[in-house]
Amino acid sequence: MSDPLHLSAILEDTARLLEALRAAPPLTHCITNTVVTGFTANVLLAVGAAPAMVDIVGEAGVFASVASGLLVNLGTPTPEQRAATLEAVGGASATGTPWVLDPVAIGVLPIRTDLARDLVGRRPTAVRGNASEILALAGLSAGGRGVDATDTTDAAAGAARLLAREHGSVVAVSGEVDLLTDGESEVRIANGTALLTRVTGGGCALGAVMAAFLGAAQGMDIPALHAVAAASVVYEIAAERAAETSEGPGTFAVALLDALAAISPADLADARVEVAALEAAR
Repeated sequence: MSDPLHLSAILEDTARLLEALRAAPPLTHCITNTVVTGFTANVLLAVGAAPAMVDIVGEAGVFASVASGLLVNLGTPTPEQRAATLEAVGGASATGTPWVLDPVAIGVLPIRTDLARDLVGRRPTAVRGNASEILALAGLSAGGRGVDATDTTDAAAGAARLLAREHGSVVAVSGEVDLLTDGESEVRIANGTALLTRVTGGGCALGAVMAAFLGAAQGMDIPALHAVAAASVVYEIAAERAAETSEGPGTFAVALLDALAAISPADLADARVEVAALEAAR
């Protein structure tokens, strides 16, 4: 059964975060894959954040320590980027910078899978992935078909709760209905559009938006679960608005940027969100 008081608090915090982010754009450090760098930066600019794509060894750790939030995306983990990732996570951990792990296409591919399992042990603030990636990160499946999930969100619910409780992270499973959990509560978000799966970077950019919202939440007494949910709600309502005016993936990608720039707290009335408490882990 959905918890109306918790839901109301999430939507109130979403409105607060959206306003705070635009009043003081969080410096959002992205170590992400080469396929989506430009799109991710443009998404962050559109929503109101300040992107920085710093993935050089010797700079990544320094930058993470002064950034508001950090995204680590494992889509194209070159040797230098892997080293920069570990350096950045060390810098973020030392200074309390919130960071998001996006374990892209892990499971069958050994280098990124080993790196993802190392990184999740370093207690990311949030983990975002599709159902197959979350199952693989928990060691419960061999992953999906490259970046495409072959499992349902519900199938990954147990793995998400396990990871959240073991590592103290918010775990967000993307799908037709997104599932988010901190191990104590569960949030389901039914907004969004299938067009997000037809644009390169649709999911990767969401991880960056989560890092931006977590950065904006610093000092605001807003739980990480609420900040991650806020990022998802804002991004997916904007995606719905963009889909209404799009003829296909090409026009959608441009319309998404415009919709993110235009979205306001008043638009949160369109949120389709349910929140429930989880039974204590045994």
